[in-house]
Amino acid sequence: MSTLNLNVNGQIHSVNVSDNGMPLLWVLRDLIGLTGTKYGCGIEVCGACTVLVDGQREHSCVFDVGSAVGKKVVTIEGLSPDCSHPAQKAWIANQVPQCGYCQPGMVMTVAGAMNAGHHGSEIASEVKNLCVCGTYQRIKQAVAGL
Repeated sequence: MSTLNLNVNGQIHSVNVSDNGMPLLWVLRDLIGLTGTKYGCGIEVCGACTVLVDGQREHSCVFDVGSAVGKKVVTIEGLSPDCSHPAQKAWIANQVPQCGYCQPGMVMTVAGAMNAGHHGSEIASEVKNLCVCGTYQRIKQAVAGL
């Protein structure tokens, strides 16, 4: 076991993890209690687990928690608690979610694209996240103005 200090959503969390490459996703959900980041496929395909690490999009289901030490991790809970981030505003204005399960990962994917300086159709082409409800048209509408 190792004790790691992680900066998650601007707060330092000390967590005890095994030394066998535990994914960041399980630390966020099970040890820190931030359940907005979802488990989908576990193999970097669906995007439900997307978080920002130093502003870059990462799939937390395969991102080793040890690699997060000394970096800033942002989850959907920390993106903007009052939903004032442009991606969150666009999601609300366009009523994107149906069931909502995949939406935190989608919003974080869009936020990461925005951090990289991308806009509108550039962002839409980067959203590769899977949505069983099929809200893709509303997602495209939401990011069109970003």
